Amino acid sequence: MSTRPPFPAGLTFPPGFTWGTATAAYQIEGAADLDGRTPSIWDTYARTPGKVRNGDTGDIATDHYHRWREDVALMADLGVGAYRFSLSWPRVQPTGRGPAAQKGLDFYRRLTDELLEKGIQPVVTLYHWDLPQELEDAGGWPERSTADRFAAYAELAAEALGDRVRTWITLNEPWCSAFLGYASGVHAPGRTDPVAALRAAHHLNLGHGKAVQALRAALPAEGAVSLTLNIHHVRALGDGPGDADAVRRVDALANRVFTGPVLEGAYPSDLLEDTAGLTDWSFVRDGDTAVIRQPIDFLGVNYYTPTLVSVADGTPADHSSDGHGNSPHSPWPGADDVVFHRPPGSTTAMGWAVDPSGMYDLLLRLKRDFPDLPLVITENGAAFDDYVDPNGEVRDPDRIAYLHGHLAAVHRAIEAGVDVRGYFLWSLLDNFEWGYGYSKRFGAVYVDYPTGRRIPKASAYWYADVARTGTLRGR
Repeated sequence: MSTRPPFPAGLTFPPGFTWGTATAAYQIEGAADLDGRTPSIWDTYARTPGKVRNGDTGDIATDHYHRWREDVALMADLGVGAYRFSLSWPRVQPTGRGPAAQKGLDFYRRLTDELLEKGIQPVVTLYHWDLPQELEDAGGWPERSTADRFAAYAELAAEALGDRVRTWITLNEPWCSAFLGYASGVHAPGRTDPVAALRAAHHLNLGHGKAVQALRAALPAEGAVSLTLNIHHVRALGDGPGDADAVRRVDALANRVFTGPVLEGAYPSDLLEDTAGLTDWSFVRDGDTAVIRQPIDFLGVNYYTPTLVSVADGTPADHSSDGHGNSPHSPWPGADDVVFHRPPGSTTAMGWAVDPSGMYDLLLRLKRDFPDLPLVITENGAAFDDYVDPNGEVRDPDRIAYLHGHLAAVHRAIEAGVDVRGYFLWSLLDNFEWGYGYSKRFGAVYVDYPTGRRIPKASAYWYADVARTGTLRGR
């Protein structure tokens, strides 16, 4: 159990600050083969024996496809002002090519209309890791053509929902898609090729740039377009030059491989040097970085825990300690000998350190590096071993302590001049937690998977008070 530090009382957030919650399509929707939806890479991966804990799949998940009205009503009861959800690419465009599936689009039209009727602003993420399997069969994100397919999909989605949805996010955590999907293999599609991972990172960047162009062309002038990154807050174990270089190398692969081209128009020179033994980066063509560097209205930031590293010490690197699953294959091409350490202190059920100072330091770093770019916390939350007590309630004081500490860090960053405009709690519901299946619970709402019953946890009521008042009270 985590210790609960004393919290300041009465921290009030700026007027207009957005309070929301978030989910992802494959993690909650279910209905995997209904209304024309075809398999995504996560359907294929989850159905492969040994890939997901307990053999769990997203075939049913929380059955949000059928229970969406109930879930929107839950959000309305909690008083959140915005809901970030992702579209299932194979539900909208089953083969990743050609016309949209109208039944799939109709589901998202109904969902969006219900949100708006309840006073909840929809925030759409186009890609939360569910690439249509047919596109992976054609080469997936390591192939340039996938970036073009993604732009065409973005255009279809914007034409269908652009009259309802004001805020759009192209990609969620492309680092995970590229490096967990194609290097370490702990995420779909489960490939273990470091060069393919670097190619995938570039084509995800290129797909983002092309999708921004497609969205700008299809959306009304007031439409806002963004990208969500899981920026790693990387710290050194010691104060020597070797550990400082380990931080630099991981920062290049975790963060600057995306922020460089997206926000500055170039890949970092040290990243190219670090990976020169793997590839000459000839897959980056003339004009690509200009396409990638499209203006965005804000940067989405996902933060859960800091990353602690040191210089290689001669022993084989343990990649289970980097917080991204256990695999003999490294998700860090060019830095696969860096040693990752579990930070001290209390942890969540994921084994991730509870450290709100990392959130504060990260936000100040982004302010320093990109001073004119507004930020939105698009994911923050924690998994704990929740259960329903004999009174039918789910008490989760550790989650409340986690959220309170991190929101206090966000408030402190705002006071220090960081332009943070919103916070989205991860997640609305307990759900399919990727390689961990249903064994980890991140939700503010407990889900009894056999019955689908929803039970708001104590943290849900606590967050509802914060969202309604805009004030973080003392505890």
